[in-house]
Amino acid sequence: MLFISRRSRAVLLATASAALVAATLPAPVPLGIGDPLFPHLGNPGYDVLSYDIGLTYPGSNTRPLEAVTTIDARTTASLRRINLDFARGTVHSVEVNGRPAGFASADEDLVVTPRGAIGAGRPLRITVRHTSDPRGAADGGWIRTPDGLAMANQADAAHRVFPCNDHPSDKAFFTFRITAPRKLTVVANGLPGPRTTRAGRTTWTYRTRHPMATELAQVSIGDSAVLHRTGPHGLPVRDVVPAADRKKLEPWLRKTPAQLAWMESKAGRFPFETYGVLIADTDTGFELETQTLSLFERRMFTGESFPEWYVDSVMVHELAHQWFGDSVSPHSWSDLWLNEGHATWYEALYADEHDGKPLDTRMRDAYRQSDGWRASDGPPAAPKPPVQGQKISIFRPVVYDGSALVLYALRREIGAAAFSAVEHSWVSDYRDRSATSADFAALASRVSGRDLSGFFRGWLYGKKTPPMPGHPDWRSAAPPKAHKG
Repeated sequence: MLFISRRSRAVLLATASAALVAATLPAPVPLGIGDPLFPHLGNPGYDVLSYDIGLTYPGSNTRPLEAVTTIDARTTASLRRINLDFARGTVHSVEVNGRPAGFASADEDLVVTPRGAIGAGRPLRITVRHTSDPRGAADGGWIRTPDGLAMANQADAAHRVFPCNDHPSDKAFFTFRITAPRKLTVVANGLPGPRTTRAGRTTWTYRTRHPMATELAQVSIGDSAVLHRTGPHGLPVRDVVPAADRKKLEPWLRKTPAQLAWMESKAGRFPFETYGVLIADTDTGFELETQTLSLFERRMFTGESFPEWYVDSVMVHELAHQWFGDSVSPHSWSDLWLNEGHATWYEALYADEHDGKPLDTRMRDAYRQSDGWRASDGPPAAPKPPVQGQKISIFRPVVYDGSALVLYALRREIGAAAFSAVEHSWVSDYRDRSATSADFAALASRVSGRDLSGFFRGWLYGKKTPPMPGHPDWRSAAPPKAHKG
């Protein structure tokens, strides 16, 4: 005999009703917003306003975390179904506006069926109870460290951690509530909120004061030291490092306030509520500009493979991303050059001004290789799709030095003063928003008082690199001919 409470009966009836609605609809399918490089990322019909992500870390990074993700959004169209990006976790239940909803998986989408259609312009709260699994292929999301976890979600891996609208064009505010064994330290994007400890476990809370793209989310769990200092204008600077390495890493960490001041002289006030570096004992093969807390590999600072000037410039690269890529996010992944081109530009400029590494020499070398990069990878603002199964292969030389070359050419074309005004206006006008390559070209034309449409057409979309203003002697080597199979 089975006794069912009134509440359980109501849940069962609501679930049955959602299942009945689902039975009248076509089979769930993955959707996307049509990004040229990642066509199934993002979802139509709603705009996310905030995420509240609760994670319970079991004390082992080889076991799934229990999680609750609450998404507050507003519909932009009438919806019978709601697609979220989510993979690498088990969904226990879904509620839409407080009522149980049906759900199914379709490729890397979680397809939710509420009890009835939700009209356009309506508030939407989706609560998903699920697991978040740190195990799996090394293709982003959670990264495991000897003592815990961190995140590396670029470009399309946030949905391997939590359900979301995983595209940088839909930025939102974030709240993180992470419960972990008391002996561990938890840090996430934004500023800390209340912290409580009960039965040997501590719940940490962090909130962002500015909207953030999902690919920039960061949570660090481990045996970490959190070091505090002050940046320009009283900015709180906090660094998160392996506890055993805090003294060894201090000479690097204390450089950040001066690097912040230098970047502010180039691009204006720092755009967020805090900054710092997260140094993780992991081999990702890259560093990452997670918002307010840039991720670095430990070996970058503790090994002997990298000269000091190079490490300094990489620190500035990720710092520059806080303005270019984080505060102003790409509207599509084809606009990636705006992120990486700017970060590379300031990295190279810093090395020129502080370490005697001439900017002109680096740009001339980039120019020599640029036609080859365009032939193999596409022009800066129209890159070729990623290699099958290697999604981060969009991060190619053409979006780094090949795109910094565009900025070098622009400065020579319009002059240093106008270029500086463009940079300041860009991060001011589009702060906390996403923007396109066309937006940048239009702003540069407006600020400089010149029609630069032809300049940008060639530099951003041409198959061949245009002549470098002021350097008619620069030549790009012919790209190698493709071998016939």
